[in-house]
Amino acid sequence: MGSHPESFVRDESVIGGDDGGFGPTDRIVGSVVDLAGVARAKVFPMSRLDSFIESGAGASPSWSVYCVDNHTALIPALTVVGDLRLRIHREDVRNLGGGTFWAPACLTEQDGTPSSTCTRTALQRATDRLSAVGVSARIGHEIEFNLFDATSPEEWMSYGLNAVLAQEEFIETLLASASVAGLSIDQIHAEGGLNQFEVSLAPADPISAADNLVLTRVLISRAARERGLRASFAPMAIAGDFGNGAHQHLSFVREGLPILSGGSGLHGLTPYGEAAIAGLVRALPQFVAVLAGSALSHLRLGPGMWAGAFRCWGLENREAAVRMCADTTGNPHGANLEVKPIDSSANPYLSSAAILGAVHAGIVDQLPLPNEVSVNPADPDEEVSVELLPTAPSEMLAELRSSALAQDLFGSLLMEALLTVKGYEYSEYRDKPVEEVTRQLRYAWTC
Repeated sequence: MGSHPESFVRDESVIGGDDGGFGPTDRIVGSVVDLAGVARAKVFPMSRLDSFIESGAGASPSWSVYCVDNHTALIPALTVVGDLRLRIHREDVRNLGGGTFWAPACLTEQDGTPSSTCTRTALQRATDRLSAVGVSARIGHEIEFNLFDATSPEEWMSYGLNAVLAQEEFIETLLASASVAGLSIDQIHAEGGLNQFEVSLAPADPISAADNLVLTRVLISRAARERGLRASFAPMAIAGDFGNGAHQHLSFVREGLPILSGGSGLHGLTPYGEAAIAGLVRALPQFVAVLAGSALSHLRLGPGMWAGAFRCWGLENREAAVRMCADTTGNPHGANLEVKPIDSSANPYLSSAAILGAVHAGIVDQLPLPNEVSVNPADPDEEVSVELLPTAPSEMLAELRSSALAQDLFGSLLMEALLTVKGYEYSEYRDKPVEEVTRQLRYAWTC
């Protein structure tokens, strides 16, 4: 299941350099993202690229129940017995530079059919559902991260010019490697937290966008190491700080026309656009464990954190779970929806599948647009009553477990594995001191 972005299609002569050959130390890394949001990988010499494509690399079924601390939460259907394969596609291979190549992998059975625990396949199914009602989606990811061993607190200014200029070499390395890998970065800026930055990616089809998110984390991690730094994507890398998000921007087209602009509804919404927002607002509580379900996520997902903790939508409202960005001259990609309560502990394929599934359900059910929240719901002086998304482990698991939509989107085995992994992580870490958990998991999602 290659994503086939046209500009990235390669043959061996391009992958291997001008002479069409590979150096003896050139290597291809194929990776999947597990249900804890951690990237797991296998490495082949580039001379064995064809084997990686045609036969794949072996992986125990237990890969699907690895937890953030490398514990395996085994269930009867997913143990150390049996064998799955990581398979890559030639057209997905990216050159990371320095003799390292990378490709996103699909998790398959030995005969090549998709494993029922393959999250990349789950996203393909959700994308196909939208296509069946005539709607196509594009997603642009944002990635927030902290750089450690960087500038001191006294030198740091939130969103500061000094912050980005102090890391010119890191940014130069990142942009250079992105160019080699064919990755389109829209912007980089310093964020509100200490040594916190954000990278915004250009929109792409859902699978390519999720692949690009994983690739970006790889490139950020490599650029940081090259400059003597360490990057952390943890939802809360420093106890008491702002925390890192991984928001998704989504736009939709039906019959060649956008559904979030050009209509007669509020802010130019079409009926399909209204139903898409309604589907998201309805379903988000069911998917918090998928979008922001780590043992650190609740530290960020709260009022006043700009993390979308409130179950509502609003035009340019950064406290709303669904922020609408209207079609204006200041928005080069057109009208889109930003889904905010997501962080890098989420599997990006599964989080995108949940979001697209919620949009599809809203459209199919022709849901009416909920009332817009146009004020800051975290402000106690505002007379608005808005429900908070669940963040207590028992509530998040109960919402996910009882979700017919999640069961339909993910299937029974993937659901069982996801609930088991999250259940273990919550029970293992919820009673430990915050400082201890942030320290232990700080680099869990670094590539």
